[in-house]
Amino acid sequence: MKFDRRTMELSWDCKENTTYLECVMIHKEKGEIRKKPKNKDCHCNFSHDSLHGGVTFVVKVNGTQGPIPEKLVYTNPGGEGTAAQNFSCFIYNVNFMNCTWAKGRAAPDDVQYFLYIQDFKEKRERECPHYVTDSGTHVGCHLHDLSGLTFRNYFLVNGTSRETAVQFFDTILSLKKIEIYSPPDNVSVDCNPSHCQILWDPPRTRHPSSAWDFNYQLRIQKQNNKEHAGNQLIDVTGKSENKYNFPSPEPRPTHTVTIRASDARGQHWSAWSQPVEFGSTQATASFVHVYVLVVLGTFVCALILSCLVKRLFASETLFPRIPHIKDKWSENVHTDHQGGPAHRAPGSHPQPSATRAPLAGFPKTRHPRPPCAPQIIWEKSTPDTGKIDHEEILTVEEVTVAPESV
Repeated sequence: MKFDRRTMELSWDCKENTTYLECVMIHKEKGEIRKKPKNKDCHCNFSHDSLHGGVTFVVKVNGTQGPIPEKLVYTNPGGEGTAAQNFSCFIYNVNFMNCTWAKGRAAPDDVQYFLYIQDFKEKRERECPHYVTDSGTHVGCHLHDLSGLTFRNYFLVNGTSRETAVQFFDTILSLKKIEIYSPPDNVSVDCNPSHCQILWDPPRTRHPSSAWDFNYQLRIQKQNNKEHAGNQLIDVTGKSENKYNFPSPEPRPTHTVTIRASDARGQHWSAWSQPVEFGSTQATASFVHVYVLVVLGTFVCALILSCLVKRLFASETLFPRIPHIKDKWSENVHTDHQGGPAHRAPGSHPQPSATRAPLAGFPKTRHPRPPCAPQIIWEKSTPDTGKIDHEEILTVEEVTVAPESV
């Protein structure tokens, strides 16, 4: 029995009068993988799979004496720990691919590694065109032409050394799973008074993809926000038709939005797109100015009102209203003129008000009493100590002139 790892073909020497039942590959990770050979064929072809962990092949045939199992153990020749490790590849910008690996922990100093890639469709094998080296050892590969590669491909890293045999490393990679998308294209923002609609185009990919194959993240940041308190990270699925409505009523400050994309089934995010600004610094400034003017106007009005109130209370305290003294004489005269009895002292003779003549040299006038002036009784008015004014008393006598004799 023989096995070719490049073609994944198991073959054996044919014998007459035998009937083949099946071929079995026992994989350490995947278990048993069974194939049914065609009649009279002396080989089985398996799908490409990683073999660096070692596999066991079993062929079951029917002979004249019954079923005869044949076994072949395929090992990875070379020293343990000499193979390349930490192997990974990723595609970027649609047409470029980088693969990296590290030197085996037990590899000799003069070890050298070589990368081979084989597509599953045409079975064509190519070696890495541009190696990345570290101290002379190949530790990476750069490919700028991915034409000819299919959806799934076989990657093999061989090793050579003059000191000892070096184990190989191999793996199967799906190009769709290792592709890191480009950032979304044509990001734009269209705003109205209540919100802003953010639009974008899906990223370019190596293989055709539907809208459901993408996930997006939007990063919306306020400009000049050092504390990042207003920053938002928003997850959007591909079913959103590549648009998002961001609530942002006017006046709105200046924001920037960036977007990145990933495969809906993967974890590799693209780089962020170029930032796009929306909003207006002028609107923010005008809003601040209006707010400042309103605050200042309120403060000035409150200050003026406070001054008026203080002035009113101060004038009432400094200049209180002085009550008028009740004048009994004026009250008696006013009562007489209205026809009522005047107040007289005991023993005096009343004189009719109609025969009372005015004093000589004085006009006959009336002094009406103020209707609203507050009054107090003279006898009850007690002057304060030290505030008595000296009054001069003027006595007026009525002189009757005798008529001249004729």
